[in-house]
Amino acid sequence: MSDFPEGAVALISGASRGIGDHVGAELLRQGWTVSLGMRKPVMPAWAEGHEDRVQLVAYEAGDVTAEARWVSEALGRFGRIDALVANAGIMIPKTVIEAEDDDIDAMMSVNLKAPRRLAKAAWEALAATGRGRVIILASLSGKRVKSAGAGSYSLSKFAAVALAHAIRQAGFDQGIRATAVCPGFVATDMGTTLSGRAPEMMTQPDDLARIIAMLLALPNSASVAEFAINCQLEEFF
Repeated sequence: MSDFPEGAVALISGASRGIGDHVGAELLRQGWTVSLGMRKPVMPAWAEGHEDRVQLVAYEAGDVTAEARWVSEALGRFGRIDALVANAGIMIPKTVIEAEDDDIDAMMSVNLKAPRRLAKAAWEALAATGRGRVIILASLSGKRVKSAGAGSYSLSKFAAVALAHAIRQAGFDQGIRATAVCPGFVATDMGTTLSGRAPEMMTQPDDLARIIAMLLALPNSASVAEFAINCQLEEFF
């Protein structure tokens, strides 16, 4: 179980499916209250019987006003925000030569700018807890450029890793800790399509959710700046 106080609240973006859905389920299981940012809000099956600890919010990462509205709704219902899990992301599989500016702008908008706005909007609430937590779902593509086709995506994910470090620097004295979580291929719809691997040969989203829950529960004196997870052997990851 998490050692966060009873009623601790986590905001999770991209919570409709995949990693975000599993993170929401795991945090609820461990005693958290969760506010789920979804394009089309639908109460997940795992929330049945716990609706008092689950909030659904219509959230579109490309909308520059969405984060402030979400934070306002969460504070209005629960009165606090203890953690953010910025999970929403997009991937356009083009080389840096094939990509157009619109492609790069789209990935930067969702993968970098939206989580920055979310952290900014929730900053005072996170600081008020004395141990606010921010998880940026980056990628191993934010640590190395593994293929030409992943090059444009890597631009946004390198920036996402930098964002986590920048948040950690900005909030450390206020008890805010930020971690860039960097998985390789995860057995989600997107991961399976991109990798062509069998799902059982990839990192499972429920395992990733347990890792994120562990990172959120660590004390201020055990700050983890980056956490890399891989399903295959590489030189460094």
